[in-house]
Amino acid sequence: MTGFGAADGEVGGGRVSVEVRSVNHRFFSPSIKLPGALQRWEGEVRDAMRRSVTRGHVTLSARFERDEAASGMLPIDEVRFAAYVAQLRGLQERNGLVDNIDVATVLRLPDVFVIGAREELSDDAAPQLVAIVERAVNALLEMRAAEGARLVTYLDERLANIELALDRVAVRAPERVVEQRDRLRNAVKELTDGLAVDETRLAQEIALLADRLDVQEELSRFRAHIDAFRAALASAQPDGVGKRLGFLLQEMLREANTTGSKGNDAAIVADVLLVKEELERIREQVENLE
Repeated sequence: MTGFGAADGEVGGGRVSVEVRSVNHRFFSPSIKLPGALQRWEGEVRDAMRRSVTRGHVTLSARFERDEAASGMLPIDEVRFAAYVAQLRGLQERNGLVDNIDVATVLRLPDVFVIGAREELSDDAAPQLVAIVERAVNALLEMRAAEGARLVTYLDERLANIELALDRVAVRAPERVVEQRDRLRNAVKELTDGLAVDETRLAQEIALLADRLDVQEELSRFRAHIDAFRAALASAQPDGVGKRLGFLLQEMLREANTTGSKGNDAAIVADVLLVKEELERIREQVENLE
């Protein structure tokens, strides 16, 4: 699911700004971009993200600014500074932009200050960084929760369309059995051309035919799966509901296929196709739902 969160705070005598973005993905796929001064805590940052997010491609970027940078207490990497200036001027010339590069703009670019020239941050900075990451992730989750609420409404609309189709199949199925029974009787009558017919044997064949065409069990199980699907959407689970919803979708698709195969009727098959289309729409969303 998509979302965005940001937070900032003090870390080891400097200030860290963290931004977290997520887009749809079936699994948890983190991408972490930390400045050099913070890179040794990438594992802690990833663990903090994983504790709260189980699905989605999640990108985290952080910016670190030491308090001394503004007063010039950190040495400047002049080679990197010059490279940035050359690159920016090249972009201006190629794109016809106004030549207006100031020192402050370049100093804000990554790794202009020689962080390695100072003593590394102490281990006490790790929990401070993790706390900022957790606040950013919580903001991300709030946005994702709002999107999730809209998604639940969408899924419920799809389920309602499926239920209407199942209702039509439930009405049509018994009619189909009666039609097939009458067709069989008429076919036997024409073939025997007035000869005596073993009514017991004919009744057995009709019973077998009715059993092959009966889809009530499939419809009953399908509705049970829909009820379970809605219950899962309404209940918060520590590990999320995405996997359970995926399993229920597989079961519903199985019942739909069996119903279409047993129904052997144009009207029933048309409704089964509608059901499968709605299930596919649901599947596309469930893959991204925690």
